[in-house]
Amino acid sequence: MILTLLSANVQEAAAIAADVAPVQEQVSFSIISMAFKGGWLMIPLFILSIIAIYIFGERWWAIKKAATVDDNFMNDIRDFIHEGKIKSAIALCKQSDTPISRLIEKGIERIGRPLQDIQTAVENMGNVEVARLEKRLPALATIAGGAPMIGFLGTVLGMIQAFFNMSQAGNNIDITLLSGGIYTAMVTTVAGLFVGILAYFGYNYLSAKVNDLVFVMESSTIEFMDLLHEPAKE
Repeated sequence: MILTLLSANVQEAAAIAADVAPVQEQVSFSIISMAFKGGWLMIPLFILSIIAIYIFGERWWAIKKAATVDDNFMNDIRDFIHEGKIKSAIALCKQSDTPISRLIEKGIERIGRPLQDIQTAVENMGNVEVARLEKRLPALATIAGGAPMIGFLGTVLGMIQAFFNMSQAGNNIDITLLSGGIYTAMVTTVAGLFVGILAYFGYNYLSAKVNDLVFVMESSTIEFMDLLHEPAKE
């Protein structure tokens, strides 16, 4: 009797395991298959993600390159100016080719004019350099704000689709009619938030780097204006 019960329990457990296995295989999915379920709105979100990655990489490299300045640059400029070697100082600025060197070059070219004119020229050049550093950052900020809105648009469209399917079904309402639209809505929402979050953090990171570089540019400008007040070496 006991053996018979044990055999029956084993057979029942095997049957349950056989029923569960296909179900587990059926619900498994990949990120790619989930993305296809999001509908046509996944296309603009994918394009925006590529643009955001490109802008971040390009701006990160440009800002890193712009922030690379020789520690002895200002000392060499000071020596050239005190020795009256203006052309050598300008040549050093052109060779360095950084935002800071272009600021100093603009000031050196104005040597001989009133100090106020020199400072104004350097400040105007600084505004140009800052605008150059911030190039494409507004586009990254737009993606950070626009991608979640596209995702929410997918949410609304998915819910509309779900309720439309339910209204057309009449009395034959099936849970799959509602779940399909909700699935699409959730996928687009997640995708929009994912792209928006990446763009948002990327924008703030690059903005912080630009602010750090602007601070260095201002410090170099003050140092340059101070050396113009120093007496020339005999």
